[in-house]
Amino acid sequence: MSKYQITVSIRTDQVLSIIDISIESQDFFHLIYTVVICALLPRHKIMVLKRIGTPILASGFFVENPKKMIKTLFKEKILVLDGAMGTMVQSYKLNEEDFRGDRFKDHEHDLKGNNDILCLVQPDLVGEIHKAYFDAGADIIETNTFNANAISQLDYGMEDMAYEINLQAAKIACNVAKSYSDKPRFVAGALGPTNRTGSLSPDVNNPGFRNISFDELSDAYYNQARGLLDGGVDLLLVETVFDTLNCKAALFAIQSLLDETNSDLPIMVSGTITDASGRTLSGQTVEAFWHSIRHVNLIAVGLNCALGAEQIRPWLSELSSSANINVFVYPNAGLPNEFGEYDQSSSAMAAIIKEFAMSGLVNLVGGCCGTTPDHIQALVEAVDGLKPRSIPFIEPLTKLSGLEPVTIRPESNFVNIGERTNVTGSAKFRRLIEKDNYEEALSIARQQIENGAQIIDVNMDEGLLDSEKAMETFLRLISSEPDIAKIPVMVDSSKWTVLEMGLKNLQGKGIVNSISMKEGEAVFIRQAKIIRKYGAAVIVMAFDEEGQADSYQRKVDICTKAYNILTDEVGFPSEDIIFDPNIFAVATGIEEHNEYIKAFIDASKTIKETLPGVHISGGVSNLSFSFRGNDGIREAMHSAFLYHAIQAGMDMGIVNAGQLTLYDDIAPKLKARVEDVLFNLRDDATERLVEIAEEYRGVKRSRVKDLSWREMKIEERLSHALVEGITDYIDEDTEEARQQYERPIHVIEGPLMDGMNVVGDLFGSGKMFLPQVVKSARVMKKSVAHLIPFIEKEKDEMGLTGKSNGKIVMATVKGDVHDIGKNIVGVVLGCNGYDIIDLGVMVPVDKILSTAKEEEADIIGLSGLITPSLDEMVHVSREMERLKFDIPLLIGGATTSRKHTAVKIEENYSGPTIHVIDASRAVGVVSKIMNNEKRKSFVAGIRKDFAQIRETIVKGPKIKRLEIEMARERKFQIDWNQYQILNPEVQGVKVFNSYPLDELVDYIDWSPFFHAWELKGLYPKILSDKKYGLEAAKLLDDGKSLLNRILSEKFLTANAVIGIHPAYAENESVFTNDMVFEFPRQTIDKGAKKSNYCLADFIAPKGDYIGTFAVTTGHGIEEIAKEFEDQNDDYNAIMVKVLADRLAEAFAEKLHERVRKEFWGYAPDESFNNNSLLKEKYQGIRPAPGYPACPDHSEKDKIWKLLNVEENTGISLTENHAMYPAASVSGWYFSHPDARYFSVSNN
Repeated sequence: MSKYQITVSIRTDQVLSIIDISIESQDFFHLIYTVVICALLPRHKIMVLKRIGTPILASGFFVENPKKMIKTLFKEKILVLDGAMGTMVQSYKLNEEDFRGDRFKDHEHDLKGNNDILCLVQPDLVGEIHKAYFDAGADIIETNTFNANAISQLDYGMEDMAYEINLQAAKIACNVAKSYSDKPRFVAGALGPTNRTGSLSPDVNNPGFRNISFDELSDAYYNQARGLLDGGVDLLLVETVFDTLNCKAALFAIQSLLDETNSDLPIMVSGTITDASGRTLSGQTVEAFWHSIRHVNLIAVGLNCALGAEQIRPWLSELSSSANINVFVYPNAGLPNEFGEYDQSSSAMAAIIKEFAMSGLVNLVGGCCGTTPDHIQALVEAVDGLKPRSIPFIEPLTKLSGLEPVTIRPESNFVNIGERTNVTGSAKFRRLIEKDNYEEALSIARQQIENGAQIIDVNMDEGLLDSEKAMETFLRLISSEPDIAKIPVMVDSSKWTVLEMGLKNLQGKGIVNSISMKEGEAVFIRQAKIIRKYGAAVIVMAFDEEGQADSYQRKVDICTKAYNILTDEVGFPSEDIIFDPNIFAVATGIEEHNEYIKAFIDASKTIKETLPGVHISGGVSNLSFSFRGNDGIREAMHSAFLYHAIQAGMDMGIVNAGQLTLYDDIAPKLKARVEDVLFNLRDDATERLVEIAEEYRGVKRSRVKDLSWREMKIEERLSHALVEGITDYIDEDTEEARQQYERPIHVIEGPLMDGMNVVGDLFGSGKMFLPQVVKSARVMKKSVAHLIPFIEKEKDEMGLTGKSNGKIVMATVKGDVHDIGKNIVGVVLGCNGYDIIDLGVMVPVDKILSTAKEEEADIIGLSGLITPSLDEMVHVSREMERLKFDIPLLIGGATTSRKHTAVKIEENYSGPTIHVIDASRAVGVVSKIMNNEKRKSFVAGIRKDFAQIRETIVKGPKIKRLEIEMARERKFQIDWNQYQILNPEVQGVKVFNSYPLDELVDYIDWSPFFHAWELKGLYPKILSDKKYGLEAAKLLDDGKSLLNRILSEKFLTANAVIGIHPAYAENESVFTNDMVFEFPRQTIDKGAKKSNYCLADFIAPKGDYIGTFAVTTGHGIEEIAKEFEDQNDDYNAIMVKVLADRLAEAFAEKLHERVRKEFWGYAPDESFNNNSLLKEKYQGIRPAPGYPACPDHSEKDKIWKLLNVEENTGISLTENHAMYPAASVSGWYFSHPDARYFSVSNN
């Protein structure tokens, strides 16, 4: 008789119970029976079976559902993944013989470096490494199979061993995991990248070439995953994804395997951001990558490799805010040193990872290259007890991607699908494809995007074409053109094989156009499931076995049936379903056709109302086929149709943007007859439209302008165009000048620079102002752009280089998104012959300094608006000193000052440091710095000035400050017993999407508009100012003209969220909804009779309320600004940003008024004009974080959590708490009549 002890740990929701069961048995089957009964106990169990007085017989985790257990653990704690297998293997210093072992001693290829083969020849070594990571506290280890796929193993001649390597690797890892009984331990089957990619050509001279296909990738991954599954892994990890198409092939293979084996294994995917661009090697942004793979039911998505923890944070943050599943990160141990080694210490890495955890970014952490068990142990300790990231709710919207993400929102209005890359719709495109002229065919795709297409439709259905090959070739070529590949692709064909070929060549999430039930439900379901496996959205034609739906009822019935099949049987999310209810031609003379468009519009309305989440699309040009050759009639028909169809719910369509006119611009007579046809309002509607068709051929009239200056000499014409900012004739005038001058560079050095010198003289003397200079720069840029090809050609022929007054690297520092001032300075300096390298916004120090070194810059210019940017500028100056820079550093931006530059920046950097007040001073400062004769004395003067500033501060009077208790005694006193607190009309959170911009115009404060352009004065007085008045009026006209375009063309979207919350105050804290706002108190001794204010003073000790808000008018700004920049139109690029800022402030003003009168309702009878609103004569205040009463920008985090700002408005916070889009405002609402603004630093 033997005695046995069984220890069973049962984890319930809150309690871990330990049960010891001792039995005596000589019957081994009785023993096994008892073990099985224990294994059936509920929830998660650790079981240890021990024969008393002997070593452990068996131990491990009995897990009936690993996926369920892992999901539960993800909610309870931050899990820890292991570290680098390769780093540990290297520490063993193995030689060729070690990698060969006895089994492969005669193998014909070298095997050293093939770490995966160690699973077959050195299994104990691999197990040792796994054990070291488990001993360090890891919850999950990865199998040693990073390169264990047939494609990568081909390099070693071991491709036939791939399955066995994975099988044995899984068994080794699982056996190690089973030896632990202290907590759940899991094994992740690792599937790394192959050394061949689906999206990238290995031949730079042949961008359409691939040395691997999707099917070959999928087969290799299938074989690898089969080995891991058979070996018993608990989950699968597709890792180090640098090409999303490879990843999609892996996921396709895994899904196929799990379906065939009826398995339900958790899947994780980890992408790799290759550099500071925030993109994968194949060019996708983090969000685009997520959209491309989110169709798979992943348990977690993350990032690993290529970057250290510090460098990976911005992209981790982006992923964390985009993904509605668990998020993880396992970065390298810093960046490699000059020897390619990783030397970041475990404590340094753990400190960074801990910040990730405390910021709520992660659910799982681990290490990649260079990390060891020491690193993992430090991570375990760092995240112990910290809450895992909360999974955000992400609204179920249609999310597509090319290299960049595209989200179709309810307010997106209409998504324009470019139709010209379609061989059936464009004769020119067809001819190019037939002649294999793919390069010119790509230019058509590019033109579609430039003309506003948000998706491009690619169709290769032509009888004389090899459609599958043409589709494959064109899509592969697109992937090498970032300006095309950035948007999603719609794969369009009537042939299933062509559609699938298209899907196999899209790394992003595209759309299939189309499938239908014309071959029956079984084929429809099969095709839909395959499309879902590839991760695409789908267009479904209203078509069944009886034919295309032509009536209202048939359209609705077929779409409803298809919707139920897709959502209930296939598992398609409704937001990825797009119905095409068939747009047929009308006005054909056939009576049965007269109801076609009315049926489409009515059906669209019903489909959108009854089938939630879906979209409606269609080919618009079909309806006007009867009038081919008459563009005037066709344009009117298309525009009138879209006007009504969009209102009925059609939200995307294949449209030739060139064949559209404004609905309101259609002649009334023509509009009436077109709508008679569209809606079948008259029996003779077709005849009446045909009657007038010839009158409307689209003849356009042009306005007569004063062109007398066109009679001047070419030099005078160029000068006139520059001074007046006229671009209309600049290309032809520049070409005429080029023909007359000996060399193209002489045109720049001669008439163009002469003209710009006139501009500079006028600007310098105050007779010309900044808006005009920016317009002049636009003309200059366009002219130079025309000359550049000729200059480059000459340089090739003669070895000449262009002249430059100096090279300046400019950047808005990390954490700050404001760039208007920087852009203006860049334009002004560019107009004066300096080469400007503008790195944009949120630029980290390493990028600024590495660019400056690579470009051999003469000057670095830093800009910033928010106060944390000042600290970042200090950091940059210290790094410049550490790296032994000596070039001048220019400091500028709204929050910068001579004092701050002198005290905080200049002392850290031994090179010249200069504060630049505004754009008008920039040229003078830079010209002196770049002048060898003036530089020394100029810099000496600056240093002397800064030294005096520091000395003054040291010698200045010492400010007497109070202890906090005394400051509290002098707080602003309110008799709360005598004050009646009003209950708000609305409590909680209220969201405003696509707020009407025209309602904000009357609330605009125009004075800061002029200040942004460095015209000093108050509106409207500035319009009559003797010095600025004339240009101020012109600037205002330009601003209002662009504002009208913004309003009419809906360039910008206004979103907002407000909240009114129960609150009470205690000292400097305001408590509301489990959130505590900390407001600083003035501590300067102002005397016993003066108050030391704090914002908390205006909230009662009990029963009060506080409001919060965040508004933006910045969505859409990047697109329209880039459009202007691409046209070399800096003037309007800057103007649109200035206007967006003004609209954001106006939005804040408007909503505050509604809060006072309507939502909170404490001032329902308030009636102020705009001037009174701007002077803040109303009751209550709306202070903002980062401003004088509360300088701490980090308080925004609490507003963001309280209001769920990012989800509700799309406003995100940078790591330094700058709001993005920059045209955003946030803060608090205080209702007390005595609430006031003040500064905590100066009072």
